[in-house]
Amino acid sequence: MEVSKTKSSFYRRLYVAYLIDSGLASSVPALTDVTGMPRRTAQDTIAALADLDIVCEFEQEDGARNHAGCYRIRSWGAIDRGWIEANLDSVKQVLGYP
Repeated sequence: MEVSKTKSSFYRRLYVAYLIDSGLASSVPALTDVTGMPRRTAQDTIAALADLDIVCEFEQEDGARNHAGCYRIRSWGAIDRGWIEANLDSVKQVLGYP
Protein backbone atom coordinates (compact mmCIF):
# COMPACT_ATOMS: atom_id res chain seq x y z
CA MET A 1 0.00 0.00 0.00
CA GLU A 2 1.38 3.39 -1.06
CA VAL A 3 1.25 6.04 1.68
CA SER A 4 1.24 9.74 0.83
CA LYS A 5 4.04 11.99 2.06
CA THR A 6 1.45 14.05 3.91
CA LYS A 7 0.17 11.04 5.84
CA SER A 8 3.63 9.66 6.64
CA SER A 9 4.81 13.12 7.79
CA PHE A 10 1.73 13.51 9.99
CA TYR A 11 2.14 10.04 11.49
CA ARG A 12 5.86 10.63 12.06
CA ARG A 13 5.08 13.76 14.06
CA LEU A 14 2.42 11.98 16.09
CA TYR A 15 4.74 9.05 16.80
CA VAL A 16 7.65 11.29 17.83
CA ALA A 17 5.38 13.29 20.14
CA TYR A 18 4.09 10.03 21.63
CA LEU A 19 7.62 8.72 22.20
CA ILE A 20 8.65 11.95 23.89
CA ASP A 21 5.50 12.17 26.03
CA SER A 22 5.67 8.55 27.12
CA GLY A 23 9.33 8.86 28.12
CA LEU A 24 10.37 6.13 25.68
CA ALA A 25 12.58 8.54 23.73
CA SER A 26 12.90 12.11 24.97
CA SER A 27 16.14 13.08 23.22
CA VAL A 28 17.33 13.12 19.62
CA PRO A 29 19.77 10.20 20.16
CA ALA A 30 17.02 8.17 21.83
CA LEU A 31 14.61 8.89 18.95
CA THR A 32 17.18 7.75 16.40
CA ASP A 33 17.78 4.57 18.42
CA VAL A 34 14.09 3.71 18.78
CA THR A 35 12.98 4.59 15.25
CA GLY A 36 16.10 4.26 13.12
CA MET A 37 15.39 7.67 11.58
CA PRO A 38 18.37 9.88 10.78
CA ARG A 39 19.36 12.49 13.36
CA ARG A 40 18.38 15.39 11.10
CA THR A 41 14.93 13.87 10.49
CA ALA A 42 14.40 13.54 14.25
CA GLN A 43 15.43 17.17 14.79
CA ASP A 44 13.22 18.42 11.95
CA THR A 45 10.27 16.37 13.21
CA ILE A 46 10.56 17.80 16.72
CA ALA A 47 10.69 21.31 15.25
CA ALA A 48 7.60 20.57 13.11
CA LEU A 49 5.45 19.54 16.09
CA ALA A 50 4.50 23.20 16.53
CA ASP A 51 2.77 23.06 13.12
CA LEU A 52 0.26 20.69 14.76
CA ASP A 53 -0.03 22.94 17.85
CA ILE A 54 1.83 20.34 19.90
CA VAL A 55 3.92 22.25 22.43
CA CYS A 56 7.27 20.53 22.86
CA GLU A 57 9.99 22.15 24.95
CA PHE A 58 13.59 21.23 25.66
CA GLU A 59 14.58 21.05 29.32
CA GLN A 60 18.28 21.61 29.96
CA GLU A 61 19.68 19.49 32.78
CA ASP A 62 20.79 21.62 35.72
CA GLY A 63 24.51 22.29 35.50
CA ALA A 64 24.84 20.29 32.27
CA ARG A 65 26.78 21.49 29.26
CA ASN A 66 26.41 20.94 25.52
CA HIS A 67 22.61 20.93 25.48
CA ALA A 68 22.25 17.90 27.74
CA GLY A 69 18.63 17.38 28.66
CA CYS A 70 15.37 16.09 27.25
CA TYR A 71 12.21 17.14 25.45
CA ARG A 72 8.80 17.36 27.12
CA ILE A 73 5.35 17.64 25.59
CA ARG A 74 3.54 20.48 27.36
CA SER A 75 0.33 20.37 25.33
CA TRP A 76 -1.17 18.14 22.65
CA GLY A 77 -3.30 20.96 21.28
CA ALA A 78 -6.16 19.48 19.23
CA ILE A 79 -4.46 16.07 18.91
CA ASP A 80 -5.96 13.14 20.83
CA ARG A 81 -3.07 11.26 22.44
CA GLY A 82 -5.44 8.37 23.16
CA TRP A 83 -5.98 7.84 19.41
CA ILE A 84 -2.23 7.46 18.94
CA GLU A 85 -2.02 4.87 21.71
CA ALA A 86 -5.00 2.96 20.31
CA ASN A 87 -3.54 2.98 16.77
CA LEU A 88 0.16 2.68 17.63
CA ASP A 89 0.74 -0.56 15.71
CA SER A 90 -0.87 0.86 12.58
CA VAL A 91 1.12 4.11 12.82
CA LYS A 92 4.39 2.20 13.20
CA GLN A 93 3.49 -0.08 10.28
CA VAL A 94 2.75 2.88 7.99
CA LEU A 95 6.12 4.41 8.96
CA GLY A 96 8.00 1.11 8.75
CA TYR A 97 9.27 1.48 12.33
CA PRO A 98 9.92 -1.42 14.68
